[in-house]
Amino acid sequence: MPKLVYDFTEGNKDLKDLLGGKGANLAEMTNLGLPVPPGFIITTEACRYYLEQGSTPAGLDEEITGHLDQLEASMDRKLGDPADPLLVSVRSGAKFSMPGMMETVLNIGLSDESVQGLAKQAGNERFAWDSYRRLIQMFGKTVLDIDGEHFEHAIDEAKEAKGVRNDLDLDAADLQNLVDTFKGIVKSQTGHDFPQEPRQQMDLAIKAVFNSWNADRAILYRRQERIPADLGTAVNVVAMVFGNLGADSGTGVAFTRDPGTGAQGVYGDYLQNAQGEDVVAGIRNTVPLQDLEGIDKPAYDQLMQIMQTLENHYRDLCDIEFTIERGKLWMLQTRVGKRTAAAAFRIAMQLVDQDLIGEDEAVRRVSGEELARLMFPRFDTSGEVTKIAKGISASPGAAVGKAVFDSARAVELAGQGERVILVRRETNPDDLHGMIAAQGILTSRGGKTSHAAVVARGMGKTCVCGADELDVDTKAKKFTAPGGITVSEGDMISIDGTSGVVYAGEVPVVASEVVRYFEGELHPHSDEADDLIRAVHSIMHHADQKRRLGVYANADTGPDCARARRFGAGGVGLVRTEHMFLGERRQLVEDLILADTDDERQHALDALEPLQRGDFVEILDAMDGLPVTIRLIDPPLHEFLPDLTDLSVKIALDGDNATDKDKALLAAVRRLHEQNPMLGLRGVRLGLVIPGLFDMQVRAIAHAASDRVRAGGNPQPEIMIPLVATVQELEITRDAAEKVLAEVAAETGIEVHALIGTMIEVPRAAVTAGEIARSADFFSFGTNDLTQMTWAFSRDDVEGAFFSPYMAKGIFGVSPFETIDRDGVGRLIKIAAAEGRATRPGLELGICGEHGGDPASVWFFHEAGLDYVSCSPFRVPIARLEAGRAAVATGGSDTR
Repeated sequence: MPKLVYDFTEGNKDLKDLLGGKGANLAEMTNLGLPVPPGFIITTEACRYYLEQGSTPAGLDEEITGHLDQLEASMDRKLGDPADPLLVSVRSGAKFSMPGMMETVLNIGLSDESVQGLAKQAGNERFAWDSYRRLIQMFGKTVLDIDGEHFEHAIDEAKEAKGVRNDLDLDAADLQNLVDTFKGIVKSQTGHDFPQEPRQQMDLAIKAVFNSWNADRAILYRRQERIPADLGTAVNVVAMVFGNLGADSGTGVAFTRDPGTGAQGVYGDYLQNAQGEDVVAGIRNTVPLQDLEGIDKPAYDQLMQIMQTLENHYRDLCDIEFTIERGKLWMLQTRVGKRTAAAAFRIAMQLVDQDLIGEDEAVRRVSGEELARLMFPRFDTSGEVTKIAKGISASPGAAVGKAVFDSARAVELAGQGERVILVRRETNPDDLHGMIAAQGILTSRGGKTSHAAVVARGMGKTCVCGADELDVDTKAKKFTAPGGITVSEGDMISIDGTSGVVYAGEVPVVASEVVRYFEGELHPHSDEADDLIRAVHSIMHHADQKRRLGVYANADTGPDCARARRFGAGGVGLVRTEHMFLGERRQLVEDLILADTDDERQHALDALEPLQRGDFVEILDAMDGLPVTIRLIDPPLHEFLPDLTDLSVKIALDGDNATDKDKALLAAVRRLHEQNPMLGLRGVRLGLVIPGLFDMQVRAIAHAASDRVRAGGNPQPEIMIPLVATVQELEITRDAAEKVLAEVAAETGIEVHALIGTMIEVPRAAVTAGEIARSADFFSFGTNDLTQMTWAFSRDDVEGAFFSPYMAKGIFGVSPFETIDRDGVGRLIKIAAAEGRATRPGLELGICGEHGGDPASVWFFHEAGLDYVSCSPFRVPIARLEAGRAAVATGGSDTR
């Protein structure tokens, strides 16, 4: 086996795969000469071995012993020594920060004997018993898997018996009694005494960290954040330093910039006479970090200097945990901090302005998902609203939903399609599934660094923390606000994560400022625009300069096309003409399909053509000078015919009064009825079976383009033939289309040049693309249908049927309709692209499924060598940004 344990002096920040994020950064701070308590890291390789084999790897115990000996020598103490004990913490630390992982266990090494030595050495009996009760509580919950409520109830009963509300009001005798109570809980819940042997405590805690990798909440978080399941976690064993030794001690969390807004300054929380879990859990309300200057100025000044050192070193916002032990500052953790979407854009451009990073790096630092969050609506409070409380703006956004006070209930209601707001006094890792299900999170305790705030920011969820005006009663499922306002489970509330305000009822929303910028209503250099708009503008401009992929839109109307153009679309990659036949026009299509004679069919076509022509004029006008790919009609036939069952029932009820038309219609519907219309008479097949249908559409396109030329425009229509599975289908349809284009050119005197290509959405077309390319000017991959046909399931049927258990079992990491299936559908795309271009080197390749707006999929299409992606207008900016990020990551640049 390779080396399994590393001292902090042996690692660095680039070893996150091996040492985890926490361990790698502790090593990095140690190498920078910062005050880090000594310790060692057990690698992710040891974890992976343990999870695969069910036992620790050979030699691990010996390596741990050797590093523990070094730690004891450096501290001049022995682990758990009765006279002067060395105590350690055991912390999980995966490559990526994972709130679902095991909570830290502090004070390992304390026992009935060593607690006396700790009290004597510290000169503080209360501190020693407080540390011991914390160990039993944390160890019992996280290592022995005891329900934490047992310990919380015992603490509440102890405070109630003494008539106090704060943990700090319990004295040494109270805490000693609490230790006895806690040991009784361990005995009753596990059947065993709390372990007194220090090394046994440490070994059990290490294995608990390994096991926590596959805990339900860790798996849930990994799936939510798309973190690979095979990384494993490292384990950090760190010498304890104590923030709960009195008023000259404390603990805190600091950010080098505001993680909510990105503003520069001093941000964080501090809690005197406390250990780190008190801050993160939000059990006691903290004071702002700035208050530390008045409490302990030397420690504050040193912390400010270290924060600057870390930010300059990491060239990014840093999230820092620290402890002050009797005036001495210790650094317990640093990492590149999670931030809101707005903060991500602001900070990226601030760092560019400070010459800490370049513009390429700024583009890397943000994401399409973050940009999408900035495009969500915000509350409109110009009308009558009822403000009921104000807390801390922990994670921005506008969230509306029914108040729920239990995570399981949040999941239940969300599964029924309800919008919910999870309301808690404070959250903990057990609430993760409810936080994922909720629209937003509201807590009455905690600050910007509490569990709720950190997890919500990481997931992009709206969160208001520390709304201490609210009296939250989770058992009664209600909260009471000032003025006697009571909100019970099921009542609608609105929370504003940007301002921290909580409203009763549902507050209306308005468009975001970022959407106004993309719409052209807000100029980035105007007085009305703030630094966020300017940051978005700068980053989008650079991404556009760098990207190789073109970004087009899927749009079916002139207004949709106009919006897409304002949002930066370089063309339209998909006009779905079947959408133009709905509503009042549906009857004309029905007449066409059911026509018995050539005259009846021509009559229906003649009625449809001018309508189509008007549609195309509007679209070509909106996208003048840019390519517009128009897909010929591709509906499942049943969408334009009456329902077979409904029609049968109607005729049966009418009896002898049924009309001849209804009877003829029923006969035709029965004749054309398909068991699986998704795989039936549609696309190119419909055009070949119904004479004149495709000709009518091509003629309408040609006339619309001629109209635009006469009006001084520059139309660039492209004709896309759908559902082709064989080159013969394309050849026949292409010949007919070219004939119509020539006829219109002769008739109007205007020759319209239109590329003719096909949509690759049938697996057979993908694997015979070399042949099909002989008759195609372009391929556009219809990834929605290609995914359905490759997987052999219909999206409409299966997403509610079996996707949830498939996700839970890990068969899908993410829905293949959301992010491209690289190994299956993606491979078909690569085969078609390679074989198509081998036949026709200049073949244009695009994608027009909704995967075109998915950030992860955009990267795949960049790697696959496609020319453009096409997506809904609203997602055009997201695709532009991700195309730029993909180009920057691969060093390519070719703006389209």
